[in-house]
Amino acid sequence: MGNKEYDSIGKFVSQIYRSGNSFFSKAYAKYNIGAGQYQFLRVLYKKERLTQEDLSNILNIDKATTARALKKLEEEGYIYRNKSSVDKRANIIVLTEKALSIKEDFFEVHRQWEEKITSILTEDERELTLTLLKKIASSETLRRN
Repeated sequence: MGNKEYDSIGKFVSQIYRSGNSFFSKAYAKYNIGAGQYQFLRVLYKKERLTQEDLSNILNIDKATTARALKKLEEEGYIYRNKSSVDKRANIIVLTEKALSIKEDFFEVHRQWEEKITSILTEDERELTLTLLKKIASSETLRRN
């Protein structure tokens, strides 16, 4: 596999990540959603009414970064925050009608990205790649960093 001295899993994951950010930034520019916000919308579309802390934990992103991303989504009209009735310190994140109106297009962009990055793989290779990446991503070692 090429020059072993320069090959590493991290290098290739980083390359795919940067390419994905560029792809999503272009695709979501018409909605004023940047690379720093789309991943939060993706999680909220799948499970509404999470707290900021829930989002930070699910995405393994620090609370300050989460707060900035949510502020931008709120300014653009995609979410609003409600104080939790259980814990007054917590904010429940709620999707707006504006966010719900672009949901179908949002996931179509994700489908296009998946097709773009896996089109050269066989079905078995896709499944193996997904299995291995899930194993790495769910590793407790990553969660401790």
